[in-house]
Amino acid sequence: MATLLDPRDRAAIETRLASLTPDRERRWGRMNASQMVCHLTDAFRGALGERSSPNTPRPAGLLGRTLVKWMALYVPAPWPRGLPTPPIADQERGGTRPTTFDRDVEMLRAARDRFMHELPAIAQRPHVFFGRLSQAQWARWAYRHMDHHLRQFGV
Repeated sequence: MATLLDPRDRAAIETRLASLTPDRERRWGRMNASQMVCHLTDAFRGALGERSSPNTPRPAGLLGRTLVKWMALYVPAPWPRGLPTPPIADQERGGTRPTTFDRDVEMLRAARDRFMHELPAIAQRPHVFFGRLSQAQWARWAYRHMDHHLRQFGV
């Protein structure tokens, strides 16, 4: 099961990220490649406690904290396309606006690296939708989220 805790999985994600270009066409969704990079950065920054909003959704009920969480983290199938994005993470509403592609990719790498470094502290805070996650679950979520959006752009 791929996770950002595994150096090989991190390297594979990095290789895919390095092959992303700003003009890469999306396969689904509304974001362009630059917005997607900022979206991933915002997700890491949210986990780090650097982004919040009164519009941040409350954790899901029992179903979200159990069955949906288990499916999102452990079912070996791609995440569904077209799931609604909360306004704070939606690059057309409350998300961080792209600047230059290379700078935004570097910001993503920095946020990912801070996330990995701060994983013990992050595991003390609940995920906005899934509630409590262990360090291993946070690292799995991060891998799956990056994988989902890199697949969105065919990388």
